[in-house]
Amino acid sequence: MSKNTKTTLNDLNEYLFGTLDALSNEDLEGESLEREIKRAKQINEVGKTIVDNARVVLDAHKHKDEYGYGNRNTKLPGILAIDHEE
Repeated sequence: MSKNTKTTLNDLNEYLFGTLDALSNEDLEGESLEREIKRAKQINEVGKTIVDNARVVLDAHKHKDEYGYGNRNTKLPGILAIDHEE
């Protein structure tokens, strides 16, 4: 991953609002508008995947807290590893 890559939900929020701003440009038309629409759809699709993934991680944390995994030596299944557990 590039060190310039932004990796937080706040960063995603900035990208989404930036895309909305670009689409709101009334001077954008023709091929430029089509390119921006295509780009916006791709950003939206990736953004949804990121949010879905964050939701799974949050649910894993909630499950861990609810069932006391943090208080025992029991680990979550590897696919749900959080807090750098393996």
